[in-house]
Amino acid sequence: MNVPYYAQWETPSMIKDFLSKDAAPSQDPNWENSGAPSPEAYEKWSGHICGMACLKMALAYYTGTTFSLFHILNLAIQYGAYKESSGNIAGMIYAPAVNMLQQEFNITSKVLAPIAIDDVQQQWNDSRLFIASVHPSIRQTDTSPPARGGHLVLVTNITSKEITFHNPSGSDPASQINVTLEHHDFNRFFAQRGILLTG
Repeated sequence: MNVPYYAQWETPSMIKDFLSKDAAPSQDPNWENSGAPSPEAYEKWSGHICGMACLKMALAYYTGTTFSLFHILNLAIQYGAYKESSGNIAGMIYAPAVNMLQQEFNITSKVLAPIAIDDVQQQWNDSRLFIASVHPSIRQTDTSPPARGGHLVLVTNITSKEITFHNPSGSDPASQINVTLEHHDFNRFFAQRGILLTG
C-alpha cells in the first residue's frame, strides 16, 4: 500500500530538534506550507496535530489531493474534533472526526474502542487504514513506554505477524516512514483504540 508520508511539522528533518527543544516550531522554514496564519499559530498547534497529519496522509491516499494541515484542522475544529479551553488543547476527538470525514470528504470510517490489534487485522483489507492511539515513545521502539496512548500513528498494513505504520512525529526517517513492528511490540504502546477508515 503506497500511502504518502506527511509529518505534523512541515520539515521532518527538524522534528528531533523540536522534540528536544533545540529549535522552536516557529523556526520551521516551511511553516507556511501548513496553512497556519502565523509562525505563532503553527507553534501553538503543531505539537497537537498528529491526528491531522494522519488524516492528511489518508486523504492524499484516498482522494489524490494533498490538503494542508491547517485546512484539515480548521474543519476539525468546526466539527468539534478539537476543543480549546484556558489555553489547553484537547483532540483529536474521534467521533467528530469520523463525522467530518463522511460529511466533507465522503470517506467512511468508524471508531474502534476498545479493540485489540488482532481484531483490527480481522477487519483489514487492502483499502483500509487505521489511525491508532499509541504512546509517543513509539518513535524509539526499544523503550518501555510509561503508559499507552497520547499520540496517533497511521497504520498502513497489518499481517498476522507485523504492523506497518507512518509516525507523524518520528525523529528520523527510520521512525517516520513504513515503521514495522511485530504485534507484541506494537501492543506495548497501543491504547486499544482508534479509527478504521474504509475509504
